[in-house]
Amino acid sequence: MKNKLIVFALVVSSFGSPVLAGTTEQDKAFVDKYKAAFEAGDKAALESFLYTKDANPMALEFYKMMQSDGAGGKITKIELVALTPEDVKKASEVQTGPDGSKAKLPLTPTKKLKITIEKKDANGSSTSSSENFGKYVIPVPATAK
Repeated sequence: MKNKLIVFALVVSSFGSPVLAGTTEQDKAFVDKYKAAFEAGDKAALESFLYTKDANPMALEFYKMMQSDGAGGKITKIELVALTPEDVKKASEVQTGPDGSKAKLPLTPTKKLKITIEKKDANGSSTSSSENFGKYVIPVPATAK
């Protein structure tokens, strides 16, 4: 009986991991939805991607501002990429906020959203890049306890 339970646990965990990790189709759907909201300048939709439970108020305002920065612009590249070991370490650390408070991500991210934006105006063009930990939501740091 004990061996059957061990085999069952191994089978469930081997099938469960890809489900929890998401599929290529889910990744693409998220990226497409984010890109559409950004390029449309839809600030409410962009804010809906933020995971705000127990968010530090100052961090939340900063994340909202960063979400809408450049909204309506053209995204030239957007992708969900695997976290490096350094990313995993950084995402799990307690950070010190500008007000001196300690904050930590409330969720363990599984990927990083990387975005490259091209801006053009009468003065020329520029390119900027940003990265956010997360996957299908972008966790806003919560006050560490």
